[in-house]
Amino acid sequence: MLWQQHISALAAAADGIKQASDAWDAVSDSFCDHYGWPIDEKGYADGKVTRDAEGWKHVEVFLAHGPEVLAGVRATALGSDYVEGPISDDLRRLHGIDTTLERAGQIRHEWDQVMELMDASLPGSRELYASHAQEIRNSEGWHYADELAFQGLALARAGDYLTNRASRNQPSQTKHVQAAALARSTSGNRGASTAGPPAPPASNPSAPRRSR
Repeated sequence: MLWQQHISALAAAADGIKQASDAWDAVSDSFCDHYGWPIDEKGYADGKVTRDAEGWKHVEVFLAHGPEVLAGVRATALGSDYVEGPISDDLRRLHGIDTTLERAGQIRHEWDQVMELMDASLPGSRELYASHAQEIRNSEGWHYADELAFQGLALARAGDYLTNRASRNQPSQTKHVQAAALARSTSGNRGASTAGPPAPPASNPSAPRRSR
């Protein structure tokens, strides 16, 4: 049940990021001339602030649920799953998700440090500066939100497919999953990226995605 809750949260977060991106793409051109330059700079900036804030809300979900599901998927998936089968493409799409989660986590860590510094040096004035700092965090985090809309949905699908297998293997897999999650957390605190198992090259690589 807890595994399914993790997966449902990740799938909803990936969908939420896509909705935020689509909503912005639907109106962004209205703020620009035919060359793509903003003619309503305030409207354009406000729209991006709204998109980025919505994206960061879902990034937080990935930071809360993603590492455990990723460790579980990697502990449960077989080598043959990467080569062929219903989740082979999704497993290949997970290449690089470690870096995405780690760098998003670094942005959150830096945000926490900024807030602590504000509390220490600007007592009573936090609200005057926190909003701007939050906009910077969300803006820096949008790139990773966009990546997680793609990688995270693949993670949710792979996790959902492997649910029954993970349940059957739970007694032997639990310690392995916990150790893998702990190792990733420790590595992330040192600022190092944790590489996943090498995946075979995709025979039909995905087309580049566009994000503004």
